[in-house]
Amino acid sequence: MRAVRALSRALNRASLATRGCAQLAKAADSQSQPSFGLLIDIDGVLVRGKTPIPAARKAFRKLLDSRGELLVPLVFVTNNGSTFRQTKADQLTHILGVPISPEQVMLSHSPLRMLNQYHDKHVLVSGQGPVGDIAKSIGFSRAITVEMLREAFPLLDVVDHNRRPKIAPFAEVDFPTIEAVVLFGEPVRWETNLQLIVDVLLTAGNPGNAPPRPPYPHIPLLACNMDLMWMAEAKTPRFGHGTFMVCLESIYKKITGRELKYEALLGKPSETTYHYAECLLRAQAASRGWQRPLHTLYAIGDNLMTDVYGANLYNRYLREEGSRPGWRRQAKVAAGKGVRVLGPLEQHQEVDRDGDGLVPGAVLPGSARCSSVLVCTGVYSPRRSLEDSLTEAACHGHRDFTFDPALVEPDHVVPDIAAAVDLIYQLEHFTGQ
Repeated sequence: MRAVRALSRALNRASLATRGCAQLAKAADSQSQPSFGLLIDIDGVLVRGKTPIPAARKAFRKLLDSRGELLVPLVFVTNNGSTFRQTKADQLTHILGVPISPEQVMLSHSPLRMLNQYHDKHVLVSGQGPVGDIAKSIGFSRAITVEMLREAFPLLDVVDHNRRPKIAPFAEVDFPTIEAVVLFGEPVRWETNLQLIVDVLLTAGNPGNAPPRPPYPHIPLLACNMDLMWMAEAKTPRFGHGTFMVCLESIYKKITGRELKYEALLGKPSETTYHYAECLLRAQAASRGWQRPLHTLYAIGDNLMTDVYGANLYNRYLREEGSRPGWRRQAKVAAGKGVRVLGPLEQHQEVDRDGDGLVPGAVLPGSARCSSVLVCTGVYSPRRSLEDSLTEAACHGHRDFTFDPALVEPDHVVPDIAAAVDLIYQLEHFTGQ
């Protein structure tokens, strides 16, 4: 009997020791897990046009463990909107030599998935590439391209004399009333897109008719990607979709005397874009079984007026709104009026249906802060002093995002993406081991 009791005591001690070791192992594993996430811009940070920036692959070697898996959750946040997420993921895989999934890619139009009050409306979509198919892939079941509108109303597009119809059509066109306009990105034929979009706005979505006076307010207008400029292989920045928007705004005001109004502005620096990106980061961390909450988001970019302004704007939002109840912590559309942003349960169900991998309840409480990291390989050039770039005269952000010196001042400035990763690891005392 004594032997039995002794054996029992020995087994109990072994059990306690095993549990203690397991708890210590779990604690050690938890400490090795990241408490931060990365939001990485693409153009000017990883590539210039189609040319990879040398520091990009170097940076990703630092972000992988010995098994080739990412050490930290990251999402590529680009203002590009002329492609599919799978296509962009494939391009990044080729550039970085690391498998990248679509769930790690966020395009400027990705948050449009949340605005499902427009998904069943007839919407005119402007951009380039397979813009009609892209619109349908994110929920717009009745997307109408500018080319479809031009074919239905050939007399509207007359700037290019060679594209004018040889014989004027006489038949009445049976065409649905356009209920909203969505700007995905810069188009190829600016004169055609500018003309037809203005026609739609001036006629309440019926370009075949001419009302006695332009309706105001006009039908809803949503825009993605406000970049005035972006960096490709050329020595100086190139026109972005923001330049097209400046043209559209100027033409509309010149004709009507009124301001063009946006129902929603998406893409960087919109708060909604950063909130959506944070949701993707948290879903990614949950899928890896990482339990530590993401305390800090590091937004790495090359553009003061999109990457830095957007990160700082979202950081201000997190500070001001962080104490509110969970469902109220939905990012506001900076220039939007009356847009219903979905609550977490609705949003995650909708996003999951479209393949982002978010599921109800998968997203943990929000981050404490968002820190901006500026690299010198793109739009921002160290040849020009940072002080000169922070003046209102140098501000080339969208007109609906007012200039604020505090919002365009980066938390950190580094030479390139590899240096950014080194800095973040140092700040977080992170080894990944």
